[in-house]
Amino acid sequence: IMTESTTTAATTKTSAPRRLAGVEGLWVFIGVDMTFFLLLFLSFMVGRRDATEEYETARRVLNPTFGGVNTLILLTSSWCVVMAVRAARDKRPEVSRWLPAAAYCGVVFAALKVVEYASKISDGLTPATNDFFMYYFVLTGFHLMHVVAGTVMLLVFWNMTRRNTLSSNHFLALESGAVFWHMVDMLWIILFPLLYLMR
Repeated sequence: IMTESTTTAATTKTSAPRRLAGVEGLWVFIGVDMTFFLLLFLSFMVGRRDATEEYETARRVLNPTFGGVNTLILLTSSWCVVMAVRAARDKRPEVSRWLPAAAYCGVVFAALKVVEYASKISDGLTPATNDFFMYYFVLTGFHLMHVVAGTVMLLVFWNMTRRNTLSSNHFLALESGAVFWHMVDMLWIILFPLLYLMR
């Protein structure tokens, strides 16, 4: 038997307005950013269609282990960000542990990418080598810039939690940062098979 208070609570819960996570302007930025990457992806695909053998030969030089490990790192980081947002929403102190864990994953990703770049350059492979490596350095370079920006953002939020200045008023900003980080993760999930695996 449902009491009046139970009915009222259920009605309130079901009638709560739905909204997109983060601030509205963020979605405009993400739309523009994703369009930019989409154009690069399409350009890469056209180039691969016109020079399949050259692209395939160059692809085999890449080490998919690097790409696979970096994929796992970013997926782990996104999970940590989700847990941080949940903790912040519930006003639990665990947020101060999840944010640095997510940022640490971002640092490791960037470090591995730099090692991979150094390895390729030492082998004489640069953006000037051929079209494939031009796209490789451009696509992963722009993505790396997003990773660095997102990592700095996570560290800023972590610093706010350490100083107890991350109030409920900042939750929307943290949520917006989480959306950006998930976009960065999604971009890499596309880049990894596009550059390292597709034959």
